Amino acid sequence: MLPVVEKFISINGEGAHAGELAAFIRFRGCNLSCSYCDTCWANTENAPAEYETIEELAAWVAESEVHNVTLTGGEPLLQKECGALAELLIKNGCRVEIETNGSISLERLASAEYRPIFTMDYKLPSSGMEEFMCIDNFRLLGCHDTVKFVSGSIADLEKAAELIDTYKLTERCHVFISPVFGEIEPADIVDFMEQHKMNGVRLQLQLHKFIWEPTRRGV
Repeated sequence: MLPVVEKFISINGEGAHAGELAAFIRFRGCNLSCSYCDTCWANTENAPAEYETIEELAAWVAESEVHNVTLTGGEPLLQKECGALAELLIKNGCRVEIETNGSISLERLASAEYRPIFTMDYKLPSSGMEEFMCIDNFRLLGCHDTVKFVSGSIADLEKAAELIDTYKLTERCHVFISPVFGEIEPADIVDFMEQHKMNGVRLQLQLHKFIWEPTRRGV
């Protein structure tokens, strides 16, 4: 049984498939506490949730007739049945994306026969959580996966640029830089990208925060 705090249909707000319809399943709980977290309400052990089986969740997705599925949180990889759910959905013809915070090894799911797609954060200094990052995950990413650097300062951008260069991330996967909403101007990120010749890196704004009120749930 999986603790689901919400499930809904919307567009992907970020990642390689931003703007596409997706069926979202958000699980309770997270092992990090980022300074800019916008889903704190879902992260605590006592957050209201409904327990559902992987079969019930797969049935909900099938009924939605939406083929992109985003498993998110919190941190979905804390759920022991996350991999089994991804496998079932993929067998049913879905494209499954797991949004993960970068602190948990992707090794098991990255080598699975029915492999999901990963959109993985790397928590930069302003998050307060950088020490928990699993650097080894970089080698497990492929051409369909994404690394997302949520940046709130120039120092964050400098660290992102260092990591992108050191691990040759643009040769391995999609690479996005997103601003911490309200903390840094997107134009400043563009200026930094230009100054540092960050070819192959994309600036991405969270679409759902511009379409709807930024704190609205279920979108």
